[in-house]
Amino acid sequence: MVFSSLGFLFRFLPVFMLIYLIVPARYRNIVLLAGSLIFYGVGEPFFVLLLVLSVSVNYVLSRYMFREPAKPRQNLAKVMAGRRKTALIAALIIDFGILFVFKYWDFSAGVINSLTGRESVPLLMLALPLGISFYTFQMVSYQIDCYRGTLKEPAGFLSFAAYVSMFPQLIAGPIVRYDEVAERMESRKIRIRDIENGLKLFTAGLGLKVLLANQIGTLWNTIMSAGPGSLHITVAWLGAIAYSFQIYFDFWGYSVMAMGLGKMLGFRIPRNFDDPYVSKSISEFWRRWHMTLGRWFREYVYFPMGGSRKGRGRTILNLFVVWACTGLWHGADWNFLLWGMLFFVILTVEKNSYGRKLEQSGVIGHVYTLVMIPITWVIFAITDLRQLAAYLGNMFGIHRSAVMVGTLHLERYLKQYWVLLIACILFATPYPRQWYHKWKDRWFMVAALLAIFWFSVHEIMVGSNNPFLYFRF
Repeated sequence: MVFSSLGFLFRFLPVFMLIYLIVPARYRNIVLLAGSLIFYGVGEPFFVLLLVLSVSVNYVLSRYMFREPAKPRQNLAKVMAGRRKTALIAALIIDFGILFVFKYWDFSAGVINSLTGRESVPLLMLALPLGISFYTFQMVSYQIDCYRGTLKEPAGFLSFAAYVSMFPQLIAGPIVRYDEVAERMESRKIRIRDIENGLKLFTAGLGLKVLLANQIGTLWNTIMSAGPGSLHITVAWLGAIAYSFQIYFDFWGYSVMAMGLGKMLGFRIPRNFDDPYVSKSISEFWRRWHMTLGRWFREYVYFPMGGSRKGRGRTILNLFVVWACTGLWHGADWNFLLWGMLFFVILTVEKNSYGRKLEQSGVIGHVYTLVMIPITWVIFAITDLRQLAAYLGNMFGIHRSAVMVGTLHLERYLKQYWVLLIACILFATPYPRQWYHKWKDRWFMVAALLAIFWFSVHEIMVGSNNPFLYFRF
């Protein structure tokens, strides 16, 4: 089930919210957990069992971290430290082991088989459970916080299960730490004002997804269907720009909808985007894009490895590990690793040379970022390396075959999509967000949101199924 579906908008959400609001407050976690499992189970009935099993195992291990031995000992602190370490190692092996089997086994097997020249490792051909990368990272962050003592006591089973499986952010984030919702897991008040603001945010996110991401995505699909390798340089860049807008409004739209649903449920889900396309460097871009993922790698990988505190060589190594992991986290394929390595190179160069000057510049930094980002998104989007090389070649005027999609096609695309392109450019700036927060309680903004909702519903009804792009990660 996806947020931008009629089933969610007119069946699941109204029924769930009605039950959630009328039950006594002490039963709301039960309703939240049950509703989240139903939400997940509609599309992934078998993998609900995997989710429940993962939650149960992690809950038991977290309780073990805090449980003192039956017989008091003089070296109790040492015993408890050993328990925490054992439980953490077990949790990491189990959580990342499950993620590896479902997401990375076949990729690793293919690499090994290619190197050995024979089928030495069998392929499992398993379907990827929706959201497994996101909820795995949430469970791992919880275990590490328990180990570090950031959480003074473990959550109850119901609170922990509801936290991991909470449907607003279950499938595509944002990646929420338990300490951000711990207090409200135990007790939360839901005001009419929160529901109203949540609905407004949800509607705004729905519009970003359906009216911008889905529509501009058709331009990218049209250009890609013409075949990489035969595109005029201007058409190739137009396609790259279209995909850059599609993935931004698709994922930003999901995150805004998640924040809105969180408000309606009594939670504060962290913001995941901060106008990344107005950045003046790639470093700044990654401080603004998918901020909860960047925070996760920073706090649970980069800093524990030493961050930038152990000299330039170690800093570069730490960045390499983080960006290799970031690339592979998004997908088990060579293009994702290449995508991560490109960011590693760019960020390392920026950090050690011109990055600060770019961020202090005026126009130059913006132009630099706006040129680099579409290139990186093309690498992210095209998994076939031959097609990827052909498309990148087209972006720089290199063609393996005759140009079949030229300036006449460009004129037709611009004539068809110019209004949408201008809208995407406008909504990639901070101004619409600022206007929303300034006028969200005014009648004309409410009227605009109602129009956005019904236009979105119309597009959902007449359009084809278009799940969120990040669902496949």
